[in-house]
Amino acid sequence: MNMTIIISVIAYIILAPIVGGLLAGIDRKISARMQGRVGPSILQPFYDMFKLMEKEAITVNKAQDFYVGCFLFFIIVTGGFFFAGLDLLLVIFTLTLASVFLIVAAFSSNSPYAQIGAERELLQMMAYEPMVLITAAGLYLVTGSFNISDIINPENGMAIKFLPGIFLGFVFILTIKFRKSPFDLSMSHHGHQELVKGLTTEFAGKTMALIEIAHWYENIFLLGIVFLFIANGTVWGAVAAVVVCLVTYFIEILIDNSYARMKWQIAINSSWIVAITLGFINMLVIYFSKFVL
Repeated sequence: MNMTIIISVIAYIILAPIVGGLLAGIDRKISARMQGRVGPSILQPFYDMFKLMEKEAITVNKAQDFYVGCFLFFIIVTGGFFFAGLDLLLVIFTLTLASVFLIVAAFSSNSPYAQIGAERELLQMMAYEPMVLITAAGLYLVTGSFNISDIINPENGMAIKFLPGIFLGFVFILTIKFRKSPFDLSMSHHGHQELVKGLTTEFAGKTMALIEIAHWYENIFLLGIVFLFIANGTVWGAVAAVVVCLVTYFIEILIDNSYARMKWQIAINSSWIVAITLGFINMLVIYFSKFVL
């Protein structure tokens, strides 16, 4: 078992940025086709990352690079905890810590664009955190454990059978976590932001490359949570979970290209409404069902 955990963590550290970069390339290609363009190569994100690594290191201050390094480190630690099958709450708290370091890095630049982007990032955290915590609580109610290794268990079956509302709620807030329209408030990969690049405005060269790599790691981890809803400890369950992850990512791309960016008030209000109507009510149904039985 220990060797399996070690292999899983090493596989995540090595393969996650590769798969994440490929997904980013597929994202660009699909988005281009939706807009009537040919689009760049699927490998373009890797070309961009290597180009950033070769640029001269220019930063506002040394603390900025330290905070970005901590952001990348804790994102990797988050995924390592997840794929090691550890406590889901610990995973979520570590992810939040990583996001805090990115926000502090933006504030440290003293750029008005970056600071407004950092403030919006804080607002986005307020929007999606309740649904993330409800997701962890829902999985606990169904499986009786926060440990990821216990959640993926043939005896528990597919969690989505009991948590359809929470699953839809989590997919909803993924639009925020993936930084897709209509909720790409703090930063965006597109050119329609009035904040230029938002909280990453003052990042360049290797620093920006580290942020891109961290986002590739983060995206794979987030899809890993989607995986938890479908996986049931069997081979066919794992295959079905991977397919659902890919379909979910495609839906996020479709949403990204179908909606204009909305205001932060809508992001918070809609996320909390979804958390209450889909997430909390789903938990109440499960709780009272167990109580009655």
